[in-house]
Amino acid sequence: QVQLVESGGGSVQAGGSLRLSCAVFGYTYSPYCMGWFRQALGKEREGVAGINMNGGINYVDSVKGRFTISKDNAKNTLYLQMNSLKPEDTAMYYCAATYQRTAWGDHYGYNYWGQGTQVTVVS
Repeated sequence: QVQLVESGGGSVQAGGSLRLSCAVFGYTYSPYCMGWFRQALGKEREGVAGINMNGGINYVDSVKGRFTISKDNAKNTLYLQMNSLKPEDTAMYYCAATYQRTAWGDHYGYNYWGQGTQVTVVS
């Protein structure tokens, strides 16, 4: 059973940085895609960044140039480096993995989810 455990959230001033980590346990082969999603109060869950098994990377337009997704296969850990944070980045952030061929940003296509970590950006 694949388990995902996020860490690294917190409260930060606008313009600041945070790095989220997602430790992955229990898988025997790499997922097709792993991603970071976020959900703000009263809003739909949205894909923030995704990285597939071939190393292909995608970002939602609103974070391009500010966020970087990466993974360390030796440590079975996925990261999201977030720079130049804005108040509109405030949300619960989730790590997710899928073994299905799905669009990277389609949260319905993901099989496994972490518990989430809160990111709050204050102005």
